[in-house]
Amino acid sequence: MASFDTSAETSMTTPIAIPEQAYLRSELERRQSRLKSAMAMPRASASISALLNEVDAALARMNQGTYGLCDECHAPIENDRLLADPLVRFCLDDLSGEERHALEGDLAMAAQIQRALLPGRNLSTQHWSVHYHYAPAGVVSGDYCDLFHSNNDLLFLLGDVSGKGVAASMLMSHLHATFRSLANLDLPLDRMVQAANRIFAESTLAGQYATLVVGRASQDGTVELVSAGHLPLIHLCGDDPAVAESTGLPLGMFTTAGFTVHRLHLAPGDGLLAYTDGMTEARNHAGEEYGVLRMKKLAASRHKKCPETLIADCLDDLQQFTAGLKPTDDLTLMAIQRAAG
Repeated sequence: MASFDTSAETSMTTPIAIPEQAYLRSELERRQSRLKSAMAMPRASASISALLNEVDAALARMNQGTYGLCDECHAPIENDRLLADPLVRFCLDDLSGEERHALEGDLAMAAQIQRALLPGRNLSTQHWSVHYHYAPAGVVSGDYCDLFHSNNDLLFLLGDVSGKGVAASMLMSHLHATFRSLANLDLPLDRMVQAANRIFAESTLAGQYATLVVGRASQDGTVELVSAGHLPLIHLCGDDPAVAESTGLPLGMFTTAGFTVHRLHLAPGDGLLAYTDGMTEARNHAGEEYGVLRMKKLAASRHKKCPETLIADCLDDLQQFTAGLKPTDDLTLMAIQRAAG
């Protein structure tokens, strides 16, 4: 059975931040309206009446300034749980045994659904080989990883949604559905990311965003890249790898944001390495970060290795660096290599 972390921040001076509260108020009012319409129908069930009472009570608590506080201990309830269920009234520490068991089951199901959204572990074509590693720090992850064919090209995506836990995993699923739908339209890469950004910005809360690398690899070795505020992509092209920096703002910050396409050419045997900050921000016992520079040096010494071996070596080096410390963030790596010929 999956477990969950009960150490979420509770040091907030207010129950929930203003942007989230505005969103939750509109969500509760929308549910209230629908439940009232359902109550007006013949033979309305007692369960509808009970739900309406819960929604009314939540809105009343919001008006009183106590919404988001645990009924038992009066500490703030975890934000990701409120975003997933606006009617939650108890923090994790004050759930009954039965409620904790039910929540664990829900989280296990969410993790199963999220794993089902991931692409196949290895993808080898006549022109490209790809391997990735996806490791949530908890039950579910806010990291985003996808890989699929689109009109004879290989489309690859790797990113990191702000926040952690259930709320971040829901946004990850949202990105997955958005890009899978847009890929069918055969848009230029910059227009695809612009459309995804607009959808993401219009359907998320203020302050929610995602850093993301989107790439399109063609059969001739040409790769188009858009990096929306993400960590530098490493171009494995010799003993001194090049670095492809961000070409735009993170997704979700501004509805009308534009994105620049970066183009490069991979010779046979060359590759790309993308990663999330679960790698570069991992710390050792002295509190030092792993960092992009160490990542680049490691990749340089292994630039001709196949994607699976490259990622295995990265994980081994990270394990040596952290010396067994428990990961505090989700970790995703993706390596892409052009076929040798």
